Amino acid sequence: MLRLVAFDMDGTLVDVPSSWRVVHDHFDDSNDEGLRRFLANEIDDEEFIRSDIRRWWTHAPALTVFDLERILADVPLMPGAADLVRALRARGARTAIVSGGLDLLARRVARELGIDVALANGVRVDAAGCLTGEGIVRVPIHGKEGVLSRLQEQLGVAPEETASVGNSEIDVGLFRRSRVGVAFLPEDERVRSAATAVVAERDLTKVLDALGPFSAPARGKEPF
Repeated sequence: MLRLVAFDMDGTLVDVPSSWRVVHDHFDDSNDEGLRRFLANEIDDEEFIRSDIRRWWTHAPALTVFDLERILADVPLMPGAADLVRALRARGARTAIVSGGLDLLARRVARELGIDVALANGVRVDAAGCLTGEGIVRVPIHGKEGVLSRLQEQLGVAPEETASVGNSEIDVGLFRRSRVGVAFLPEDERVRSAATAVVAERDLTKVLDALGPFSAPARGKEPF
């Protein structure tokens, strides 16, 4: 029985490819050089976040976490997200976000959808809410498998009781720790081939058809 469904966020639960890029787009900028250096293993996750912040600072030196919240406020949910999570909860499954995206958005999405756990990356701020230039790495971009493994251990859920949903190569690690791995709007063939099911429609409710049986919630109680 499936007891846990883990979701990627960017490009999966929300209809934008990258929550970090949403901030860059707000300033009509990008961090292509930081991305190139990260993919070439010249910098790690922490330095990649620092390089994002430095780009933002060129436009807004006094940038605060409240500014970021406003910038991210209009990021839309993926069609069908609310209906899917509601259906999962009704079937007694716990839900989690495991994302390399911004935790500010992940927490908002979790609140709106009623998701149980939100694990994502962030930025450090001072007492006034101003960015310090340092980041918080909870989900290494190439380390989702380990993050999900620790979450499963904490919740007492086995990989055979887990499903995961993602769209990119970095979500393949989630699939490896899950009995069911759903490639939602997959970016490439590697994601497709690593999954047990593929959803090619921009509608998350279609994911429900790809999932197996769920444990039934206790009678008279809310499922988590």
